[in-house]
Amino acid sequence: MREDELVNAVIREWLVKAENDLKNAVHTLKMGEDCPTDTVCFHAQQCAEKYLKALLVMLRSDFPKTHNIEDLLALVPEDLLPELPPEDQDRLTEYATITRYPGDYEEIPLIEARRAVTLARRVRSHVRKLLPKNVVRWRRSR
Repeated sequence: MREDELVNAVIREWLVKAENDLKNAVHTLKMGEDCPTDTVCFHAQQCAEKYLKALLVMLRSDFPKTHNIEDLLALVPEDLLPELPPEDQDRLTEYATITRYPGDYEEIPLIEARRAVTLARRVRSHVRKLLPKNVVRWRRSR
């Protein structure tokens, strides 16, 4: 397998996982007031994180095992950065950590969970425009 094909295969693996996270977040939001908003926020963060890692794979940039959105964005060239202000970066990063286990976080309002999905979709849309078209349009066989 050529290097480009190998890189594209790894990007696709990240995209499949990212899309599954987004599907989980969107589907769970449909529960309305009974929605476990921490779960939505976690999956929204995971979607954004995995799309950024797919972009870094395309750029052939090594990245650490981290959930920190700011750290991942620091590895992306400035002209390729998605519009994601620092407060949104921090918010997404918190969703990867504070929502996973019981502890010191307050109930997340439904409106905030919807906002998390909006942020994930923003990162998704931005990164998909940068990735090779044959990778984005690829569908795995079932």
